[in-house]
Amino acid sequence: MHRSFIFLAEGFEEIEALTVVDVLRRAGMDIKTISIGTGKEVTGAHGITVKADLTFKEADFSDSEWLILPGGMPGATNLAADEALCDLLKVHKGKIAAICASPGVVLAPLGLLEGRQVTCYPGFDAECRKHGAIMRDVPVMALNDLITGNGPSAALRFALAIVANSLGESTAQQVGGAMLFYPKTMNFYF
Repeated sequence: MHRSFIFLAEGFEEIEALTVVDVLRRAGMDIKTISIGTGKEVTGAHGITVKADLTFKEADFSDSEWLILPGGMPGATNLAADEALCDLLKVHKGKIAAICASPGVVLAPLGLLEGRQVTCYPGFDAECRKHGAIMRDVPVMALNDLITGNGPSAALRFALAIVANSLGESTAQQVGGAMLFYPKTMNFYF
């Protein structure tokens, strides 16, 4: 299994980032938190400081499966302002997941959503449409190589969609069930 990375910038949405890390690790996926700053400590939008596993400069992205972007403000704008991250996203041959503001603020201007069905936090959908995205009013939109989520309340569904994509529906069902998440079906995303 390949390694996945979630990128943390000052002002990131804590629930969106940490839920993804927690769920993917419960599923046995190899995920590393990456600070795009010079140090490993990153403070989220609500004042929670976390220590990332690696800084961007320390990481090797050559064999990555997922590149994951939490939202939050100004977290998403800080991600979008990082030239090295944007360059990586444009050449990445694997899968990308983004939630909340990040689909509109980071991915859309890079041309990565054109002609794709996506969701995002309300208010950032105009930017997605401007760059050719097809907007869906759903908590999570899961495609083969792109998963988007609309905000903090969708963080668990977003993370489980990543698990289902990588390890299959039964693993996502097991992880979600162990967390007492009981959807009537595992088709809780589109």
